[in-house]
Amino acid sequence: MVDVRLKLNTGATLPALGLGTWQSPEGQVRAAVTSAIQSGYRHLDCAYVYGNEREVGEGIREGLAAAGISRSDLFITTKLWCTYHTRVEQNLDKSLELLGLDYVDLYLMHWPIAMNPDGNHENFPKTSDGSRDLIRDRSHIDTYKDMEKLLATGKTKAIGVSNYSKAYLEQLLPQINIVPAVNQIENHPLLPQQEIVDFCMEKGIIITAYSPLGSAGSPLLTTPVVVKLAEEKNTTPSSILLSYHIARGSAVLAKSVNPSRIEENKSIVSLSESNLASLAEISRNGVTRIVYPDFGVDLGFPDKR
Repeated sequence: MVDVRLKLNTGATLPALGLGTWQSPEGQVRAAVTSAIQSGYRHLDCAYVYGNEREVGEGIREGLAAAGISRSDLFITTKLWCTYHTRVEQNLDKSLELLGLDYVDLYLMHWPIAMNPDGNHENFPKTSDGSRDLIRDRSHIDTYKDMEKLLATGKTKAIGVSNYSKAYLEQLLPQINIVPAVNQIENHPLLPQQEIVDFCMEKGIIITAYSPLGSAGSPLLTTPVVVKLAEEKNTTPSSILLSYHIARGSAVLAKSVNPSRIEENKSIVSLSESNLASLAEISRNGVTRIVYPDFGVDLGFPDKR
């Protein structure tokens, strides 16, 4: 496993390859986390809304014991959910209790949009017409300012954002004191988001890519350019897609609950500028956004293409 680490604007280092836990099935994520830590992963990504933080915590404890390492050897990220934008520390406390941790290394705002904390569902409240119950007068800037206060508590070592466009970052940065350490976004050759990647690099914000294989069904694994590069490098298509992000200076989350796949995903290879140019051709005829929430229009997403 190539131990590539990215330096955050806090001075801490982030292992470039992490294990993602979004959509990891109940009853399987515990073993996946344990297996990943034993296999050498030191970066774990989770979120309150995933509903599996208790199992992730169990996997962390088992993995630490099995690998003979300490909590400080891991970099653990979790996220503030939309219904807790007005109760930032409360949501972090809930995550820490579920995970069985005293602190996380990074706390992200999951989406820059607030939902009704007193709605008809804890995580996914809806209005009478079935639309998402949003609080439109709650600014993501105010939520981030509340997150800044968390650093003094020691409950998180760094803060950041997730699913932020360039426009949202341009709104945020002039109004805050602490530049986000990370912006976690959907990122892959079908959705390179180069404008956001370049902007974050300029501002000292590390990009962490999720859904690097194209999310459900992993459509990018069979893309001819990816398959050809894998053959040339004597590796797998998934290795090419994960290596793509590290070659761009980003971190990447590889989600799996299969021990052999978790091990396989460690095979990071070197990609040249010409290799990256070939992968850039995939989106030449248009980008494809896989993760499109029902409030996407409020985030400025034009459509799924």
